[in-house]
Amino acid sequence: MVAASKENFIVNDKSAVLAPDKLIRHVRLARLLHWLMAICVLVLLTTSLLPIAEIKFSWVTLHWVTGLILAVTALTHILWSLFRTRIRQMVFGLRDMQDAVRTLLWFFRISGQEPAKPGKYSPAQKLIHHGFAVTILASIVTGLLMMVKVDTPLWERNPYWLSNASWGIIYIIHDLASMLLVTMIMLHIYFAFRPEKRLYLRSMVLGWISRSEYASHHDPTRWENK
Repeated sequence: MVAASKENFIVNDKSAVLAPDKLIRHVRLARLLHWLMAICVLVLLTTSLLPIAEIKFSWVTLHWVTGLILAVTALTHILWSLFRTRIRQMVFGLRDMQDAVRTLLWFFRISGQEPAKPGKYSPAQKLIHHGFAVTILASIVTGLLMMVKVDTPLWERNPYWLSNASWGIIYIIHDLASMLLVTMIMLHIYFAFRPEKRLYLRSMVLGWISRSEYASHHDPTRWENK
């Protein structure tokens, strides 16, 4: 089963040259899109929050240009995932719910039954992915609407395109998404640097996990690599 899995990994990144004890978890394009979106989100949060802290600089153009880059990157990620049928890997199903409950019961010492090994992604990883997806998409959609109020080389600003009440709802959603992103990024970074989770951080940087990590952290029968 492990040998078969290795073949699947290598097919997804033909340019990768791996040692016999390494398996690809994230192909190069997935890593590129992940880090590009991460950089965009950090730039957007920095350019939006620093002016609130009375740190003055010309941030508007950098903010909306970065927002457009994030929108294109997110769209590319969605289309690529759908085209490669990778979307089903992230579906949070009934079995994931059962595994999540079993993990919580085991973590709080309510049950002595250890949680089952996940496939490629654990229930927690799927949930944080969906959380980021919803929050980032909400910020993108509201941000694109707010661009109507900004002068760009493509159009002149029109602050009267929507009513004041509509603009208020858009601002609330956009600001709430920003605050949620700050919290989620802090949690994401915290768990990424925990000793038992650093293999996932390394796989997002270098692409691979070792065979021993694969065997000890994942169930090969549940790992779909299509």
